[in-house]
Amino acid sequence: MIKRRSSRQGLAGSGLLAGSLAVTAATAHAEPIEFYQVDGVTYDASVPAPEDVIGWGVGDRPIRHDQLVDYLTQIANGSDRISVETIGYTHERRPILFFVVTSPENHARIDEIRANHLASLQPGAAASDGPAIIWLNYGVHGAESAGMDASLPTLYHLAAAEGAEIEQTLDDSVILITAIFNPDGHSRRINHVETFGGDVRVTDPDHEQHNLWTAARTNHYWFDLNRQWLLQTQPESRAWLEQWHEWKPQVSADFHEMGTESTFYFHPGEPLRRNPLIPEQARELTLGIAQHHIDFLDSEARLYTSEEGFDNFYVGKGSTYPQVNGSLGILFEIGAARGGLIESERGLVSHGDNVRTHFRTSLTTIEGGLAAHDEIAAYQREFFANSMNAAGRDRDRGFVFTAAGDPARANMFVDLLNRHDIRVNRLARDVRSNGRTYRAGESFVVELSQPQYTMIRSLFDRVTEFDENIFYDVSGWTLPLAYDLDYAALGRDWSSDLLGSETGPADLAAPVPPRSTYGYVLRWSDYYAPRGLYRLLDEEIRVRVATQPTTIATHLGATEFGPGAVFVPLVGQDADRETIYQLVQTIAREDGAAVHAVTSGSTAGGSPDLGDGNGFRAVRRPEVLVLFDDGLASYDAGEVWHQLDHRMHVPVTLRRKNDLGGLDWSRYTHLVMVGGGNTGLSAGAAERVGQWIREDGGVLVTMRQASRMAQSTFFGLDPVEDAEDDSDTDTVDRRNYAEMGVDDAEHVIGGAIFQTDLDPSNPIGFGYADRMLPVHRNTSFTLQRPDDNPFAVVAQYTDAPLLSGYASQRRQDEIAGSPAIIAQRLGRGTVVMFADNPTFRATFRGTERAFMNALFFGSLIDRPFGDYEE
Repeated sequence: MIKRRSSRQGLAGSGLLAGSLAVTAATAHAEPIEFYQVDGVTYDASVPAPEDVIGWGVGDRPIRHDQLVDYLTQIANGSDRISVETIGYTHERRPILFFVVTSPENHARIDEIRANHLASLQPGAAASDGPAIIWLNYGVHGAESAGMDASLPTLYHLAAAEGAEIEQTLDDSVILITAIFNPDGHSRRINHVETFGGDVRVTDPDHEQHNLWTAARTNHYWFDLNRQWLLQTQPESRAWLEQWHEWKPQVSADFHEMGTESTFYFHPGEPLRRNPLIPEQARELTLGIAQHHIDFLDSEARLYTSEEGFDNFYVGKGSTYPQVNGSLGILFEIGAARGGLIESERGLVSHGDNVRTHFRTSLTTIEGGLAAHDEIAAYQREFFANSMNAAGRDRDRGFVFTAAGDPARANMFVDLLNRHDIRVNRLARDVRSNGRTYRAGESFVVELSQPQYTMIRSLFDRVTEFDENIFYDVSGWTLPLAYDLDYAALGRDWSSDLLGSETGPADLAAPVPPRSTYGYVLRWSDYYAPRGLYRLLDEEIRVRVATQPTTIATHLGATEFGPGAVFVPLVGQDADRETIYQLVQTIAREDGAAVHAVTSGSTAGGSPDLGDGNGFRAVRRPEVLVLFDDGLASYDAGEVWHQLDHRMHVPVTLRRKNDLGGLDWSRYTHLVMVGGGNTGLSAGAAERVGQWIREDGGVLVTMRQASRMAQSTFFGLDPVEDAEDDSDTDTVDRRNYAEMGVDDAEHVIGGAIFQTDLDPSNPIGFGYADRMLPVHRNTSFTLQRPDDNPFAVVAQYTDAPLLSGYASQRRQDEIAGSPAIIAQRLGRGTVVMFADNPTFRATFRGTERAFMNALFFGSLIDRPFGDYEE
């Protein structure tokens, strides 16, 4: 039976638990439900405790995701206070649960409550007298187990607590809980902890059970989901953000873990590191809620910190995104117990005690949100009213954008904007701005005069000046640049008649071509054309790729195609014509690539005929080996894996960097190496990779630091080291120690967006509409320009390269004019080197194309034979 208690304390309570269970870490590793129950609150004995369903108490052993789902679903289904629904599934098909907790009376009119709340946020609307809307999310990082497991005592308490206070709390609030955000990463952690666990607890920090962080932190494809609130490329984030905007909560709490030696942290964050789009009042209201955490923590003499170490700048994090959307975002971080019980300088740290702290501050979040409900609700209404007022004062009236020749890319951006509750309209008529004509039918417009004005500005603005240059994450996230869109702000060019119909993401399918008696051609500028090309190659269909612009006779007449156009001849194929036609139909319908039926092999305008061996080159199916781990950045490797496997349906062989022995190198056509802290290959591996490139014709594709390694290892170019100080002096100036953090960051590139000049005639540049290519950069080294090949630099940074984000003038000057992408022959093979990460967070759609070109067209790179000495 569940222990009952007499009612003495409030919702969160301020007294110590009986027997001081809360602060005795040595006994806190196998706690029953009494350890988590609030002192002075009675609990309904019919509501099962976690140990009644799972078989052990929270903190005793890791709790698998299916056990979490089973227990929490039972709690919800047995309570008239809680409803539960599955809002999405992970890559590994695990469900993501969403709970709505409130009084039975509120549940009976929950749709009305939500509608009234959203209506109150519209310009000029009256205030709603409805309950407080409070959001709690747990477990965005799979390795941070205290947040995930805190969902159990929280929902148990909300279901089982009895008395006038909890009844009043539920009458006055709608509590929204997502449990858990990252089931796949959570499951990876559980497996690791169980694998290295034993009958006796090992508290030694060096024990392997405690040694899992990045690998379990991420989702299936190794994405940090706490960067996904903005970017929206993963199914988990798409599921929870839809619910967030369905409710637009007034308070949003986000529960995490940090290094074991740290104590406990809660927002507000660093005062000077606040995004300028976040009102100062948000910080003041968050300070008011923080006092409720302080009261609880002080009552148990716990160590904590606030207002330092964590910023509120990058809008894509779970505690910052709400703050540019009218909510109060609150971050909680606690020193991790890793495997469950671990030694630290401050004593033993236990998982159960960490769970309890997150649970109790979940309650103080609710308590603080209710105590200031009127002020917080007024602030949220004022936030959106001020947004509309700012839109009215803005000299710009909207933004127009297009991705000419690639409707899928524009479609993905429309979808992204809609996910952020931003209204998008089709462009009703042509408009000219900044020297470019935007065409109706292929362009879109975003009007600034809408409640999400602040969010629109955060996505579209190019920010290059900052009060302080220390960033927890990237400093530049101008997403039209990441998507390589042509876009412009509309001020004097604005007119209300530009607004066509409101639109969302369109069907990806392209028109199916008629049957041809000669062959078919695919337009390479379409985003998913590489997926279509792989379909053909995987079915052993012979294809030829245009190496220059050409005009081909198709069922639509003379049609212009850029370099990279994929020609599928009917002659010389092992497959019959009907099989080929079925394949091109699938490519048009499922990949959205424009496919044309060819009517003649003769081309117009002096372009090479379809049988020309130089104008059209054969390509082979890529067999891709991607290295990871052992010093390579797992996020970067995951982004490559996601791009190839999930988006382009290209199979990938994953292999640890330091485990290359025994490979049959003859089966691979491409080797991809991402950046990281240690990209070096062993002498034997470097020799074998070099042999594979030179003799077998392999294509090596490198990114960031791996590109510097490739220049040194395979081309004998010494790395250009970062310039850390002036070399013409023997001493450095004396500075105050307290200024070290800011001074250290002076020449760090804070995840900025840079402009490059791209050669679209190079095979790595096929499919691009113009020479301007934005790239994401967060490293300061530069690649060396090959001195024997003037054609090797596919893209180079412009003379004034910074588009958005932070980079000191010194770094801008160093990077200006240096190579961004190099592609050159090495024996029979090719090495393609990216100075940056072209697949960064699965969001830089423009540079993703260059990466796909490296895979499909890397072998088309030729070496020069002329004399180009100056």
